[in-house]
Amino acid sequence: MEFQDVVRKRRMVRSYEPDRPVPSEVVDRILHNGLRAPSAGMSQGWGFLVLDTTADLDRFRAAMHRSAEPEKWLASHFAAPLLIVPCSHKDAYLDRYAQADKGHEDRSDAWWPAPYWDIDTGMASLMMLLTAVDAGLGACFFGMPVDAIEPFKTEFGVPAAYTPIGAISVGYSSEPPRDLRSRRRPTDDVVFRGNWGTSASAD
Repeated sequence: MEFQDVVRKRRMVRSYEPDRPVPSEVVDRILHNGLRAPSAGMSQGWGFLVLDTTADLDRFRAAMHRSAEPEKWLASHFAAPLLIVPCSHKDAYLDRYAQADKGHEDRSDAWWPAPYWDIDTGMASLMMLLTAVDAGLGACFFGMPVDAIEPFKTEFGVPAAYTPIGAISVGYSSEPPRDLRSRRRPTDDVVFRGNWGTSASAD
């Protein structure tokens, strides 16, 4: 599939064909491409938990149900055959930037302008979303309720130093095509040239 077609077709899919698993070679490609994402200082402060058995998917949904308001987190209950939970690892960045070529020996996070451990893990997640589209699949990145994160980590043995930034459901879409163009903000509202507020559109 041409790259522009992948970008054009990418959308959040919330309904999947039942009883149709994602082939293992496609799962491997999704994960491999995610690991090609950029990371500050090549820190690669991330980890990815793959859930693709009925038992593990049920355990995930049970952890999400521990949220105080599970009805507001319907995305976590999608009947998808595959879930990938991307987790960021802040300490990997603090350790990397304490090395001699970076020079932040105190391991302080005060100078970081943004949490790149989360940003980079998000970019890896986007690579996975795009790979799913390229493979003819649907996928959705969704957040996890705050009060379900610790139960989730305990249930699946996720180390304390790792923080899930959300989860990715993957499967064969059963949704009809949707045209979301009318819901997108106009380009001139979000893209500027030279100065903020100056339209990027050609005259």
